[in-house]
Amino acid sequence: MSSIKDFTLDLDEIEFFGKDFHRPESIIAEKDGTLWASDQRGIALRVDPDGTETLLGDVGHEPNGLAMDAEGNLYNANIGDGKVYKLYRDGSYEVILDQIDGKPLGAVNYVFMDSQDRLWISVSTREPIWFMAASHPRPDGYIILMDEQGPRVVADGIYFPNEVRLDADEKYVYVAETMKARMIRYPLHADGSLGEQEVVGPDPLAFGGYVDGFAFDAEGNIWVTTIVRNGLMIITPDGEAHTVFEDVNEPALQNAAAKIEAGALAPEELYACVGPRLQFPVSVTFAGPDLQTVYMGSLAMPHLLRFRSPVPGLPMRHWR
Repeated sequence: MSSIKDFTLDLDEIEFFGKDFHRPESIIAEKDGTLWASDQRGIALRVDPDGTETLLGDVGHEPNGLAMDAEGNLYNANIGDGKVYKLYRDGSYEVILDQIDGKPLGAVNYVFMDSQDRLWISVSTREPIWFMAASHPRPDGYIILMDEQGPRVVADGIYFPNEVRLDADEKYVYVAETMKARMIRYPLHADGSLGEQEVVGPDPLAFGGYVDGFAFDAEGNIWVTTIVRNGLMIITPDGEAHTVFEDVNEPALQNAAAKIEAGALAPEELYACVGPRLQFPVSVTFAGPDLQTVYMGSLAMPHLLRFRSPVPGLPMRHWR
């Protein structure tokens, strides 16, 4: 078998799945083949194995990261209204967090559930509108740990933290630091506190390689999306990285990167970075009975991306 370092895909090897998704930023896959995708018409769209689609929740705004507990309930970070929701399988929901230390959360981005049923929550910026921290990067993002002791900030001073996950051994908390275009991690202590920040892989990952979502495979590789390069990269345990695929709009990327550096990016300059075929892929989910079918979510496409991986993914909490 060839090394994961040799794994690449041509764009025509990537399938489109579905056709009427609305901002499917995050995806959860269940063992029976059911898929869940965040959906700005509500909270999440459930796609059953037979193709039946059911929209749950009526929150709207910008439902972002999803997590699932052992009972099959979903958790959603809504970056549009700054709240974290628990969505039950019958479609009912409740707000479980909307402030910390007496203040609004800000642009809450992602939720991850570990093996101890603790929620790890990323907040990209204390600003209520997330784009402000993309157009003029600032280190005001932070990570919340929510457990039986309640919510508390465990890491701060991050440039737009995006997805957050624990590795297989749960020794480190990994974070996609979007506006630094890199992956970082923190050693995890038994009490939930974190050690000093470390960079994982190249810094930056690539020119304009603004990282968004990521996932681990069973071999410890990190699959990382590069949103404005419209691509996917893999960081191996030895710290090397390579591109699996990308669909770069080079002139728009050059312009956006320069404007970000100057702290003067306009929305239309960011959105011009979509590629001819791929538009802002942002998340990676391993699915299928062998965990070797990969789905990718998007901020701009009405469908998901799908392809086969040469290695299985790391099972998430609800698979174990």
